[in-house]
Amino acid sequence: MTKHVFWLLGALAFGAGAEVLVTDKRLDNEAAYLPPQCYTKTDLAPHKSANPCFACHIGPKRPNFIEDRDLQASYALRDYTQHNHWDNLFRDFSKAVAAQSDAAILAYVRTDNYHDGKGGNLLADKLKALPAEWDFNGNGRWDGYLPDVAFHFDDQGFDRRPDGKATGWRAFGYYPFLGAFAPTNGATDDVLIRLPKAFREDVNGNEDLALYRLNLAVLEAMIKEQDIPIAPVDEKVLGLDLDKDGELGTATRVTYDWAPNQGRQMHYLGLAGKLQDQGKVKMAAGLYPVGTEFVHTVRYLDFDQEGRLRLSARLKELRYSRKLSWNNYAQLSNAAISEVKATHDFPDRLRTFRGNAEQGINGALGWVYQGFIEDAKGALRPQSFEENLACMGCHTGISATTDGTFAFPRKFGAGSPQDGWYHWSQVADAFKDVPEPRMADGRLEYRTYLAANDGWGDEFRGNLELRRRFLTATGRPDQEMLDKMSRDISLFLVPSKERALSLNKAYRALVEEQSFSKGRDPHVQPLENVHRDVAIGTATGNAILGRRADGS
Repeated sequence: MTKHVFWLLGALAFGAGAEVLVTDKRLDNEAAYLPPQCYTKTDLAPHKSANPCFACHIGPKRPNFIEDRDLQASYALRDYTQHNHWDNLFRDFSKAVAAQSDAAILAYVRTDNYHDGKGGNLLADKLKALPAEWDFNGNGRWDGYLPDVAFHFDDQGFDRRPDGKATGWRAFGYYPFLGAFAPTNGATDDVLIRLPKAFREDVNGNEDLALYRLNLAVLEAMIKEQDIPIAPVDEKVLGLDLDKDGELGTATRVTYDWAPNQGRQMHYLGLAGKLQDQGKVKMAAGLYPVGTEFVHTVRYLDFDQEGRLRLSARLKELRYSRKLSWNNYAQLSNAAISEVKATHDFPDRLRTFRGNAEQGINGALGWVYQGFIEDAKGALRPQSFEENLACMGCHTGISATTDGTFAFPRKFGAGSPQDGWYHWSQVADAFKDVPEPRMADGRLEYRTYLAANDGWGDEFRGNLELRRRFLTATGRPDQEMLDKMSRDISLFLVPSKERALSLNKAYRALVEEQSFSKGRDPHVQPLENVHRDVAIGTATGNAILGRRADGS
């Protein structure tokens, strides 16, 4: 049967367990990179609006030179994107939710679809024996990322294979991003980072996890542009003044002091440091070295016997990114300016991306992205080009990211378990008693989001549970609850078990019909606070929020 016939049958069977042809590059939604959240209705009433938009469009900060704060104020769309193509937002999933029992959905989300039960990797094994329908270039082998995370972590957050050998991946805890990324809105997730081999080895090429830990601390300092506490280390052995106190002693922090035009540099250690001296490893504030990798799994909501939120064993998605090339500040600035010029010169032209389902999609900032998602029976499969495209708008086109990333700049720091280097599965009540994060100007972030978004904790203003938690009976902010949240972010992030199970059931309905190209945000009732159609330049009614208190 030809590829075209497979695709046609899938299209005709939409909503009835259709199979997706992952090698097809044709698009049902030509602007699949534009997130559904960008169609949120913001104008509530005369002189009143809801502004969840500032979470993503908050203005440039080096090395991100994208100036997009105007997107808080109006819908900067193209002719094609005036119509909202995310059809699933407007559908009613209540019957599909009611048809599933709590016991059935819990059994489903607690079934591991990544491991084979014997220490093996179901997805990797299938990719090694590559099905023809996943082979984009027809060469008989998988040329993209071969999942190699074991999801077995030591007491430093390092991932280890069943034989105990480190995979190079390291997990970290972080503040969940605002809106749809919060667990209360339908999913848990985790993120792991891996630096290239040279960062994990000494100058002689021998694996050295102690040096790797220090290189990750140096990287954290460079990404956050702040000092990073470390366990005491002898600088004489390292031959490097990590704390920059002018002498080689015992360092208990990596001091951030990077001003190359003034002769102040930062430095990696081991083989990576040697290559840096040779000009083969680049370094700059806010930028990851070439070869940096991230794995991000998206999972269902589950609870332990004590009712505490935990990651589900089942993966909804496994997302992967790798930095392919180095772009300096001038190049990144030029890329941002070029995008503005292209929008001005060709206002109806949609963004284009290179790549495919097998090798991923290349972004303009030097990264490649690809992902895997559940098939109709719950096994992981490669995402199609269109399904992967859904990642690109957020990772390549907004001002809120740091070198295209969300989680690592939000990593937990000193004072958290293992200084933030752990996997969520290693702690109970991951968000309990964690203090609220602060924005660059000192404002409490989650509180600011609630205030700007008319008391709602999601872009679509559909999470009544959270709204009722933080508003009084008269509709005013509940100051007592807000003060509690400043000391305990679980109040903002964790849903009730009832809500969690409903959202799990709604998402499973999407899995069974394989309609991800129409939207994958779980909800039960049709969403009301989202535009089906909106004219170019329509005002949102929002006042623009910025990174600093003066709004600039």
